[in-house]
Amino acid sequence: MPSFDVRPGDAASPVVLHVPHGSRALTAHARDRILLDDAALAEELDHMTDAHTGLIAARAAAAARVTPWLFANRLSRLVVDPERFPDDREEMRAVGMGAVYLRTSHGEPLRADDPDHVEDLLTRHFHPYARAMTDLVNARLAAVGRAVVLDVHSYPSRALPYELHADGDRPAVCLGVDPCHTPGLLHERAALAFSPVGDLAVNTPFAGAYVPLEHYGRAGNVTALMIEIRRDVYMAEPGGAQHSGIDAVAAALTRLVDTL
Repeated sequence: MPSFDVRPGDAASPVVLHVPHGSRALTAHARDRILLDDAALAEELDHMTDAHTGLIAARAAAAARVTPWLFANRLSRLVVDPERFPDDREEMRAVGMGAVYLRTSHGEPLRADDPDHVEDLLTRHFHPYARAMTDLVNARLAAVGRAVVLDVHSYPSRALPYELHADGDRPAVCLGVDPCHTPGLLHERAALAFSPVGDLAVNTPFAGAYVPLEHYGRAGNVTALMIEIRRDVYMAEPGGAQHSGIDAVAAALTRLVDTL
């Protein structure tokens, strides 16, 4: 079974809602090499999973006037992180958290630094995921001439030790923008749509937006925005249940999709 789920949208929609970090599932192959016991692993998943982001995206997709496409990771980012660069371009490798994590959110060993195992995980999961996402974006380009990737994330209200830019503001909504792929109009529409959720900031505490590498820096008709919702806005931290705040978040994402 693929490690990702693609839910078709309307043939006329350019929008892809991308949910890369919403799952807690691990393959047996990946779990065998993780050094944490079950209790420590559950705690790490609480910290690192963007809980309920799949539900937020699904609710927005169902409510939107023109149904967007939805691409969701079925596996935890502790298997592979599909949004990291798979090579030395990735700054998070400095803390052991490249495309395959070697360290936990608190800097403890997660798995051994075994290049063969890392390459195996990339081959099994990272590269097929990247190819499928690229194919979906290409299909939107062929169908409607443009693609808009909206990355749906969440982040903790208190910084975790792994964060490289933890000294920045932690607003209710962080909008991650890319200088090449986030036009001003997309940023403005997102800010307007999410303003009822709470205070907003740009590229803090996380920055940038996900674009498939085939299009990154090359395709101006592929635009992208990262939407990071601070977790206390809609759920019990670190990995608990949703609360009523999720309604405002889902409605905001729906408003944004309807402008695109």
